[in-house]
Amino acid sequence: MRAPVGLVLVSHSPRLARGVQELLAELTDDVPVLLAAGTEDGSLGTSYDLTARAVRAADRGTGVLLLADLGSSVLTAALVLADLALPAAALADAPFVEGAVAAAVTAATGAPFPEVLAAAEGARDFRKRQ
Repeated sequence: MRAPVGLVLVSHSPRLARGVQELLAELTDDVPVLLAAGTEDGSLGTSYDLTARAVRAADRGTGVLLLADLGSSVLTAALVLADLALPAAALADAPFVEGAVAAAVTAATGAPFPEVLAAAEGARDFRKRQ
Protein backbone atom coordinates (compact mmCIF):
# COMPACT_ATOMS: atom_id res chain seq x y z
CA MET A 1 0.00 0.00 0.00
CA ARG A 2 1.30 3.45 -0.86
CA ALA A 3 1.77 6.20 1.70
CA PRO A 4 -1.47 7.89 2.75
CA VAL A 5 -2.28 11.50 1.94
CA GLY A 6 -0.86 13.76 4.63
CA LEU A 7 -2.93 16.22 6.63
CA VAL A 8 -1.95 19.59 8.07
CA LEU A 9 -4.13 21.23 10.71
CA VAL A 10 -3.76 25.00 10.48
CA SER A 11 -5.20 26.65 13.56
CA HIS A 12 -4.91 29.76 15.65
CA SER A 13 -4.83 27.58 18.75
CA PRO A 14 -2.16 24.99 19.48
CA ARG A 15 -4.47 23.39 22.05
CA LEU A 16 -7.34 23.11 19.58
CA ALA A 17 -5.12 21.58 16.89
CA ARG A 18 -3.52 19.12 19.34
CA GLY A 19 -7.01 18.05 20.42
CA VAL A 20 -8.05 17.34 16.85
CA GLN A 21 -4.74 15.58 16.21
CA GLU A 22 -5.37 13.41 19.29
CA LEU A 23 -8.84 12.53 18.03
CA LEU A 24 -7.45 11.55 14.62
CA ALA A 25 -4.78 9.39 16.28
CA GLU A 26 -7.58 7.42 17.95
CA LEU A 27 -9.08 6.75 14.52
CA THR A 28 -5.93 5.95 12.57
CA ASP A 29 -2.24 5.87 13.30
CA ASP A 30 -0.82 5.65 9.81
CA VAL A 31 -1.94 9.01 8.41
CA PRO A 32 0.59 11.80 8.92
CA VAL A 33 -1.20 14.62 10.75
CA LEU A 34 1.01 17.63 11.31
CA LEU A 35 0.23 20.83 13.12
CA ALA A 36 0.70 24.42 12.06
CA ALA A 37 -0.91 25.97 15.08
CA GLY A 38 -0.24 29.19 16.87
CA THR A 39 2.89 31.24 16.47
CA GLU A 40 6.52 30.31 16.97
CA ASP A 41 6.35 31.32 20.64
CA GLY A 42 3.20 29.26 21.26
CA SER A 43 0.81 32.20 21.30
CA LEU A 44 -2.52 32.29 19.52
CA GLY A 45 -2.21 33.18 15.85
CA THR A 46 -0.91 31.74 12.62
CA SER A 47 2.56 31.42 11.15
CA TYR A 48 3.59 31.17 7.52
CA ASP A 49 6.85 29.42 8.48
CA LEU A 50 5.19 26.83 10.73
CA THR A 51 2.62 26.11 8.04
CA ALA A 52 5.21 25.75 5.28
CA ARG A 53 7.32 23.40 7.42
CA ALA A 54 4.29 21.27 8.29
CA VAL A 55 3.22 21.00 4.65
CA ARG A 56 6.71 19.91 3.58
CA ALA A 57 6.89 17.36 6.40
CA ALA A 58 3.44 15.93 5.61
CA ASP A 59 4.24 15.43 1.93
CA ARG A 60 4.88 11.72 1.29
CA GLY A 61 4.38 12.07 -2.45
CA THR A 62 0.67 11.25 -2.41
CA GLY A 63 -0.67 14.69 -1.54
CA VAL A 64 -1.17 17.06 1.36
CA LEU A 65 -4.52 18.32 2.51
CA LEU A 66 -4.73 21.39 4.73
CA LEU A 67 -7.65 22.04 7.07
CA ALA A 68 -7.86 25.51 8.56
CA ASP A 69 -9.97 26.77 11.42
CA LEU A 70 -10.82 30.37 10.46
CA GLY A 71 -9.71 33.81 9.32
CA SER A 72 -5.99 34.28 8.97
CA SER A 73 -5.29 30.55 9.12
CA VAL A 74 -7.21 30.22 5.86
CA LEU A 75 -5.21 33.06 4.32
CA THR A 76 -1.91 31.68 5.60
CA ALA A 77 -2.66 28.20 4.26
CA ALA A 78 -3.63 29.57 0.86
CA LEU A 79 -0.46 31.66 0.65
CA VAL A 80 1.78 28.74 1.59
CA LEU A 81 0.13 26.51 -1.00
CA ALA A 82 0.53 29.17 -3.69
CA ASP A 83 4.21 29.59 -2.85
CA LEU A 84 5.07 25.88 -2.59
CA ALA A 85 3.09 24.89 -5.71
CA LEU A 86 2.99 21.19 -4.88
CA PRO A 87 1.34 18.98 -7.51
CA ALA A 88 -1.22 17.49 -5.10
CA ALA A 89 -1.97 19.91 -2.29
CA ALA A 90 -5.05 21.89 -1.39
CA LEU A 91 -6.87 23.72 1.34
CA ALA A 92 -10.14 21.93 2.03
CA ASP A 93 -13.27 24.06 2.11
CA ALA A 94 -14.49 22.05 5.07
CA PRO A 95 -15.40 22.31 8.73
CA PHE A 96 -12.25 21.94 10.82
CA VAL A 97 -13.08 18.95 13.02
CA GLU A 98 -15.57 17.08 10.84
CA GLY A 99 -13.46 17.65 7.73
CA ALA A 100 -10.32 16.42 9.47
CA VAL A 101 -12.06 13.26 10.67
CA ALA A 102 -13.49 12.49 7.23
CA ALA A 103 -10.13 13.17 5.56
CA ALA A 104 -8.14 11.04 8.01
CA VAL A 105 -10.47 8.06 7.81
CA THR A 106 -10.49 8.23 4.01
CA ALA A 107 -6.72 8.71 3.79
CA ALA A 108 -6.22 5.67 6.03
CA THR A 109 -7.86 3.49 3.36
CA GLY A 110 -5.14 4.50 0.89
CA ALA A 111 -7.56 6.61 -1.13
CA PRO A 112 -6.02 9.00 -3.66
CA PHE A 113 -5.80 12.72 -2.97
CA PRO A 114 -8.99 13.74 -4.85
CA GLU A 115 -11.04 11.31 -2.75
CA VAL A 116 -9.54 12.54 0.51
CA LEU A 117 -10.29 16.13 -0.49
CA ALA A 118 -13.85 15.21 -1.47
CA ALA A 119 -14.41 13.41 1.83
CA ALA A 120 -13.24 16.43 3.82
CA GLU A 121 -15.40 18.83 1.84
CA GLY A 122 -18.37 16.47 1.99
CA ALA A 123 -18.28 16.75 5.78
CA ARG A 124 -20.01 20.10 5.38
CA ASP A 125 -23.23 18.19 4.72
CA PHE A 126 -23.11 16.09 7.89
CA ARG A 127 -26.28 16.87 9.79
CA LYS A 128 -26.41 16.74 13.56
CA ARG A 129 -30.19 17.06 13.60
CA GLN A 130 -32.82 16.10 11.09
